[in-house]
Amino acid sequence: MEESSKGSVCLVGAGPGDPGLITVKGMSRLAEADVVVYDRLVHPELLEVAKPGAELIFIGKAYGRHVLDQAELNNLLVYLAVSGKDVVRLKGGDPFVFGRGSEEAEVLAGRGIPVEIVPGVTSAVAAPAYAGIPVTDRRFTSSVTFVTGHKHPSDPASTVDWASLAAVNGTLVIFMGLSNIDAIAAVLIEGGRPATTPAAVIEWGTYERQRTVTCSLEDVGAEIAASGVASPAIVVIGEVVQVRERLLPFLRSVNDSRQTCGGNR
Repeated sequence: MEESSKGSVCLVGAGPGDPGLITVKGMSRLAEADVVVYDRLVHPELLEVAKPGAELIFIGKAYGRHVLDQAELNNLLVYLAVSGKDVVRLKGGDPFVFGRGSEEAEVLAGRGIPVEIVPGVTSAVAAPAYAGIPVTDRRFTSSVTFVTGHKHPSDPASTVDWASLAAVNGTLVIFMGLSNIDAIAAVLIEGGRPATTPAAVIEWGTYERQRTVTCSLEDVGAEIAASGVASPAIVVIGEVVQVRERLLPFLRSVNDSRQTCGGNR
């Protein structure tokens, strides 16, 4: 097909789950799109915003289980735009926070297709907030690090310097780290993080089913196993986790207070 930029693609951050967290601009672009390409963490209510007749394409994107792989998805976006469609690529969280949005944008730009980026609320901030945990608090830390834990710390392909992160007195927010959390915790403790450092695991952050497990760093793997927490989930490590206990009785964000396990059992 001749590659003339008849259509366009807008990468829209849908937020982490709660449909109320999408931005005003994101909602507007969603309502205007001819095609919506969405992943599994997009709340179904957001799809109801699409205009009548808009094509809705589910592409999955669970870790290790994709309806389309990334190259196929890139080709799909190019094909739709070249076909004259205005496309919204609706992505959970923020398109540029561990979302491969930049890869998709570069492919589209390389084919001369107009691209718009609409940032979204990332689960790294929103899920802890709904659980009553600030990622920074001047009483405890003024820094926060977002990091992926999908590779084992001993994997030569890992680009995360866990030993250096252990030495930083800041909050760690770990994406995709449940399967490797025992090894990650061990490396952090070996690197100098106290074993008693508070930790929280937040499952289905900002969804109605959000659940939070709190414990110490040394016990985080055991608590995950005991509680049955599963993906999607993030892990928060740092002194800021202790704020949750003081806010929990007054939180109105989600039903998290009735679903708490671990240290607040």
